[in-house]
Amino acid sequence: MVQPDFDQLLTAIVQLDAQLHIRYMNTAAETLLDGSRKRLVNTPLFSLFSFSSLEPEVLRHALRDQQSVSDSDVTWVFHDGQRITIEFIAQPLQSDDGALQVLLELRQVDQIRRINQENSQQQQLQAAHSIVRGLAHEIKNPLGGLRGAAQLLASELSDESLHEYTDLIMSQADRLRNLVDRMLGSHELPQRETTNVHAVIERVIAVAKLSAPNSIEFVRDYDPSLPELSMAADAIEQAILNVVMNACEALQQSGQPGKVFLRTRVLHQQTLYGQRYRQCAVIEIQDTGPGVPEELKETLFYPMVSGRAGGTGLGLAITQNAVHQHAGKVELLSEAGDTRFLLYLPYIETRQTQPQVQDVGQE
Repeated sequence: MVQPDFDQLLTAIVQLDAQLHIRYMNTAAETLLDGSRKRLVNTPLFSLFSFSSLEPEVLRHALRDQQSVSDSDVTWVFHDGQRITIEFIAQPLQSDDGALQVLLELRQVDQIRRINQENSQQQQLQAAHSIVRGLAHEIKNPLGGLRGAAQLLASELSDESLHEYTDLIMSQADRLRNLVDRMLGSHELPQRETTNVHAVIERVIAVAKLSAPNSIEFVRDYDPSLPELSMAADAIEQAILNVVMNACEALQQSGQPGKVFLRTRVLHQQTLYGQRYRQCAVIEIQDTGPGVPEELKETLFYPMVSGRAGGTGLGLAITQNAVHQHAGKVELLSEAGDTRFLLYLPYIETRQTQPQVQDVGQE
């Protein structure tokens, strides 16, 4: 009988013994696990990762009970920090000599999830703008009349001591109008200038330090090769500041000392919303706080959604709007002790036409 050639498969195949050591892996598994067969065979599978949401005990139970198991959302973090999401099927086997083994079928799903997340973010952004535009019309017109009436009333009052009440009405009307304007965000493309991204981040850190407690440490991890970026510096500075202040407040509320990491990297051949770019700047803001509550992750970028008492819920909506105007996207990765916001800002001049990438997003 002809033996199957697993190296021809796109699915990663890994065969483990009863101790969960790797006994065989095909070519696709070499790519997925970032190592050659020669190096990884006889290595404990879980020793390859600094974190695994799949517990080894799950596979041991499958072996003991002779039952297959599967999961469509497993996170593996390698020791170099690389993170992948996979789906797997584990099938117990018995070798010719009677030894128990596990056959793993692995498929990386990051790219599919990323496309779905991008589509979801676009829908969120459009829905949020539609809701806010409707609210703005209903709120701003009465506010204008209210402020005008207060001005007329102030001009008729002879008692100066009563002006404090009309001034209060006008100031509150102005505050609400500004709040609505912030919710709407600008619909015009921002005026861009070639700017040093690290200079923008340094201004953010300087502002954040003014209100952050001394127990919070800011850690810089800059890529010195990052090219200057054509952007609206004020808008991107506000976008980064919103995320950094959220991180500081999360750490402060936890009552524990913590760190806020600010990293920059250059990604090559990056796809955003179906458009391919040769180069893309990534600004990562990471904190060691308690993480974003699971129930908020899907709606966190909507206006008026906040994870803290007293929050307006506008900061991340403004951040997403500013980044989206630069053809970029915001990505959230959060678990207890490790929350990361990644701001992707493409170098527009490196845009490439690749219709096949758009086709993938439409499927």
